[in-house]
Amino acid sequence: MTSDLLALCFDANDHARVAGFWAGFLGWETVEDPRGGLALLPADDTGFRLRFVPSQEPKIRQNQIHFDLTSQSPEEQQQSVERALALGGRHIDVGQKPEEGHVVLADPEGNEFCVIEAGNNFLADCPFIGALSCDGSQAVGYFWSKALDWPLVWDQDQETAIRSPHGGPKVTWGGPPVAAKTGRNRLHFDLAPPAGEDLQAEVDRLVALGATRLGSGPADTAQVVMADPDGNEFCVVPSA
Repeated sequence: MTSDLLALCFDANDHARVAGFWAGFLGWETVEDPRGGLALLPADDTGFRLRFVPSQEPKIRQNQIHFDLTSQSPEEQQQSVERALALGGRHIDVGQKPEEGHVVLADPEGNEFCVIEAGNNFLADCPFIGALSCDGSQAVGYFWSKALDWPLVWDQDQETAIRSPHGGPKVTWGGPPVAAKTGRNRLHFDLAPPAGEDLQAEVDRLVALGATRLGSGPADTAQVVMADPDGNEFCVVPSA
């Protein structure tokens, strides 16, 4: 038994505004989420939804996860940048060099993302969301490969990447040095065991792989809050 990656969840001070930005930018359908907040349903083979839930916590540091978005031509890259800016995004400086071809932007609440230049071989066969680029260790890449049963598609110089056998985005980890964790991550994964499988058995399996159980979610949900070997929070929720 292995978990499915159900969603990438955003904590947001104005979740409707952030969801609206990403719905407009990606062209994905917005639906009410049964566990609260809003969800976007993918219009391509991304394979997981985006969830946006209300949070009172301010954003105080760079996110541990950001999108790398693909471009098929220089014109398409520029169109993506212009569309993001028109929807309320903005340019930001995270230390990128002028000669680098990607464009670094942020959504209306400062969640960083990159629009990658055309011709990037690593993302060549990926959808618009080419990768979830994560700050993390080699060990955590190995953990997530086993947790999701996604094969490693990159493992060099302590940098790792995995991808679903069904395609969709890659998930990458940059290796050391890993930034010190100073609070709860604003973005986290929601996992679900296969339909009909026991949630507790899946929690036990993830603990055996190196995860830590942090506690339970809200009283009206059956979700379990956990952390991966780098301390990044994620949730295991009942299958639909």
